[in-house]
Amino acid sequence: MEKIIIYLIAISVFSVGLCCYDKLAAKYKKQRISEKALLIVSILGGAAAMYITMCIIRHKTKHNKFMVGLPIIILVQMAILLLKCIGIL
Repeated sequence: MEKIIIYLIAISVFSVGLCCYDKLAAKYKKQRISEKALLIVSILGGAAAMYITMCIIRHKTKHNKFMVGLPIIILVQMAILLLKCIGIL
């Protein structure tokens, strides 16, 4: 369980960094992070941190892919975690 917590912290910090970098890249017309890459990182465990960050820094808040997709990913991940904890998975 300790390794899972460390992993989730690391992927969350990474996802926050990606969001912040992409916001700055958009502002200064630099190379952006692809939406596919952002979604992959969220699927790998960074969805909650990414969603919160996007709301705070107002990045991609007009994209349903993120504002609807990330909460769905979070719910699926929570369901998987719950099923794992009660021994179904």
